[in-house]
Amino acid sequence: MNYSIEFYLLIFSILFLFSLLLGKTGYKYGVPALLIFLFIGMLAGSDGLGLQFNALDTAKNVGTVALCVILFSGGMDTRMGEVRPVWRQGVTLAIMGVLLTALITAGFIYWITNSLFKTVGFTLVESLLLASVMSSTDSASVFGILRSRNMSLKENLRPILELESGSNDPMAYMMTIVFIQVALSPVIDGWEVVLTFIKQLSFGVLVGYTVGKYSPKLINRINLDNDALYPVLLITIMLFVFGISSFVGGNGYLAVYLCALLLGNQKFVHKRSTLKFFDGLTWLSQIILFLMLGLLVNPKELLPIAGIGLLIGIFMTFVSRPIAVFATLIPFRNMSLRGKTYLSWVGLRGAVPIIFAIYPLLAGVPHSRDMFNIVFFITIVSLVVQGTTVAKASGILKLNLLSSAKIKMKEFDVEFSEEIKTSMREIRIKEEYLSSGSRIMDLNLPNNALITMVKRNDKYLIPKGKTHLKKDDYLLVITDDQDSLNEIYPV
Repeated sequence: MNYSIEFYLLIFSILFLFSLLLGKTGYKYGVPALLIFLFIGMLAGSDGLGLQFNALDTAKNVGTVALCVILFSGGMDTRMGEVRPVWRQGVTLAIMGVLLTALITAGFIYWITNSLFKTVGFTLVESLLLASVMSSTDSASVFGILRSRNMSLKENLRPILELESGSNDPMAYMMTIVFIQVALSPVIDGWEVVLTFIKQLSFGVLVGYTVGKYSPKLINRINLDNDALYPVLLITIMLFVFGISSFVGGNGYLAVYLCALLLGNQKFVHKRSTLKFFDGLTWLSQIILFLMLGLLVNPKELLPIAGIGLLIGIFMTFVSRPIAVFATLIPFRNMSLRGKTYLSWVGLRGAVPIIFAIYPLLAGVPHSRDMFNIVFFITIVSLVVQGTTVAKASGILKLNLLSSAKIKMKEFDVEFSEEIKTSMREIRIKEEYLSSGSRIMDLNLPNNALITMVKRNDKYLIPKGKTHLKKDDYLLVITDDQDSLNEIYPV
């Protein structure tokens, strides 16, 4: 039956709404929102509500754009001061960690599919292809989980994880493409593979660095009449970086992340509003991405490969990822055993492996549907087991850093630029706060605190020392000692 575009828009709006509501509820119980989006897509698919979605080319293209948005937003939110001390660890994990994870996992896949299970038997090349698809950590999952929980970690672990997930796609992508070619045509030039990999990295870095370094000058000089067009300009830069890098033979994902990293650490007009725009766009991209990937899978097809998928997922979590991390980080003696253990645990799989699993399907590689289902199953296992325990694991390993939580304001829609280090808070006046007098000068405030505005009902007042306050007034307070303010006026 052919449905109108209005029907599909209605269905997707309902799915979006359920994703947002369930994502908010799941967050309270430690369930990653991304996992909920994935499950809603599966429930709405062919084995659930019956929505048919088999457009692999569309899924690949939409996934590419969504990943670009996620990487671009993640790069702009990353502080260069945090990345600079750990870039060697992050890049080493992104290259050698991915390679070792793939090789170790491939050996295990080949063994169990030719010895323990008879449902599917992968050749060595097919095992290497499947392992390559799953070898990189997922930027959408890592950024989404770490940042939604506002986690601060010792030993600069958070920037290492974000840098690794933002830059390890080129290695996984290259291995995936190479083993697809080997699976379809065993004759392949090894030197050509090496040169292609070098070209992917070098051109991706060159394009990303060049555009990221000099685009702020364009943004500051272009002087657009409508301020709302500046986020559109950033999207244009993002698409240009991905397109030109891919066109010259570089890796577009790496170029996008590096460009955003450099861009986000420079000043440009309307930066704060643009970052907020990309935060919302990132969540929209993640919802679309995981809903779409959920629609692609048929849950009934997951049952025959559940045993294989579960064993591979357990092996990657407890064997291949830890071995790869510990072996890769041997030269970095200043990193503790606890830090390496945590890096091993947060090897999250998510959207990137699923999108890479579409490539063998489109190419017609034997057993490619089984590969896709296994990757999908392992992604679910990873998000359930690792994604729900990211915060708990950091607590068990005593790697948490105490940080002042950012308190959201509801009555005053204002925000400081990131260059200003003081913070803002709103305070609702309670009866007990007026016990020493109702004037502003009678309030017990820390020395470094200033009341800049008063909201009474729907009116805003400019305060003076003699201004009388009433119960349920709201005060906008600026301070550089938020902890003292929170002690006197608890949230």
